[in-house]
Amino acid sequence: MEINDLTPAERRIWDAFPRGERVDFLEQPGETGSGGADWGPERTVRAEVLTALLLGGPTAEGQVAGLNVRGARITGKLNLKYAVVEHPIRLRACWFERKPLLYGAQLRVFVANDSTLPGLTANTVRVDLALRLSCCRITGPVRLAGARIAGGLFLRKAVIGIAGPAEEGQEATLQFNHADIGTDVIAMELTVHGQTRINGATVGGQINFDDARLLAPGGTALHAEILNVGTDLRAMRLEARGRVNLTGSRIPGQLNLAYARLINPGGVALRASSCVAGEVWLRNCPTIQGGVNLRRSQFDMLHIAPETWPGEIRIAGLAYRALSPHVPAEQRLPVLEREESGYVPYAYEQLATAYRTAGDEAAARTVLLAKLRRHRRTLPRIARFWGLLQDGTVGYGFRPLRAAGWLLALLITGSLAYGLHPPRELKQGEAPEFNPVFYTLDLMVPIISFGQEAPYAPDGWYQWLSYLLIVTGWILATTTAAGVSRSLQRQ
Repeated sequence: MEINDLTPAERRIWDAFPRGERVDFLEQPGETGSGGADWGPERTVRAEVLTALLLGGPTAEGQVAGLNVRGARITGKLNLKYAVVEHPIRLRACWFERKPLLYGAQLRVFVANDSTLPGLTANTVRVDLALRLSCCRITGPVRLAGARIAGGLFLRKAVIGIAGPAEEGQEATLQFNHADIGTDVIAMELTVHGQTRINGATVGGQINFDDARLLAPGGTALHAEILNVGTDLRAMRLEARGRVNLTGSRIPGQLNLAYARLINPGGVALRASSCVAGEVWLRNCPTIQGGVNLRRSQFDMLHIAPETWPGEIRIAGLAYRALSPHVPAEQRLPVLEREESGYVPYAYEQLATAYRTAGDEAAARTVLLAKLRRHRRTLPRIARFWGLLQDGTVGYGFRPLRAAGWLLALLITGSLAYGLHPPRELKQGEAPEFNPVFYTLDLMVPIISFGQEAPYAPDGWYQWLSYLLIVTGWILATTTAAGVSRSLQRQ
């Protein structure tokens, strides 16, 4: 390009490039690129001029060349496809007529904060420092699949896409599948209209979606399967309209969804199956609108209140070491009834283990008793009847004092009945002195004998009472033995 062809605005940028000086076209403080379509020729720059500078512009000895422009209207396409650019690119508060093409490029740094773009194509781009798109208004898709960014990716307060209905299978609005980010992804207060897809991405530091709005009603708001994060995935106060999919992700620190609103009625709102995470926080979240799938996941700690769970859950194989907040077991048990696949014994065992880890043995017993009652509903009628006997007498071994209560009640009944109407002696003068209390105990306790039962024979309804005491004693003994055996097996 001949230097004489440059407009005055382009001449300013050309002359400043060798020293890396900033060229500022802003007319008022705080101005962004949102109104750039109406800017005049005094602020208009051709993209081909910027490309020529970056690929072979003049340099000055002892100076660091670089493109540093604010408030320009950039016409044409900034085409750096497969280019190797050694100079920093800073195009703040600019308005782009066409989306920049950075496919396969190797860059030092790319900054477009406060700018307005119709999209960005930067698949497989290599950036030595950082890619900054904070506070940008991007109406089209941002493609960063396979990008390698040694520093961070910054999308704070950016707005990507145009509001409208999302359809399953449509192209993602923000995409950095299989990207490799060396440090952090900072996307606080980000708004995305459409799908955000980060499948298979690797982030060395944290991903921060605090206060973000991911809006894909009826579709997938966040598609992050097999995501690997170095520390945390923060999404406090996230608003996700559509499915959040974290299947197979690895998050060694926190998956923090405190105060988040997960909304996908009629579908799955949160899917984190086969996910491994340190701490999962769903603290102070409103009731999730849509299903939750945590099958086969492993968490060190899960913080979720009972009222946060939706009406349909899938938690078969979910393992966690600790559960918060600590609430009575009676508040947690109804949640297990919502399992889509029906009765899942492991879910009860896992909940009981969490209570036992917290030192609440009584709550653990309550959970295991509920497990056996739930299991009873799956049995044939005969087996169900035996279960009812065990439950009513000793609470399947978890309520041993209940058996003592039955024994005491029957002992008092038998002692009073036989005390008022002693049974007749079988052989006169050979029977020991009658004692109604020990006679009742002889009838009820099948193993121990006090020598009262054999010499005496009740008649009439007292005989039927003796049969009742004998049968009840055997039932109590059998169910107590079954409960003790079950307790020993658990230990």
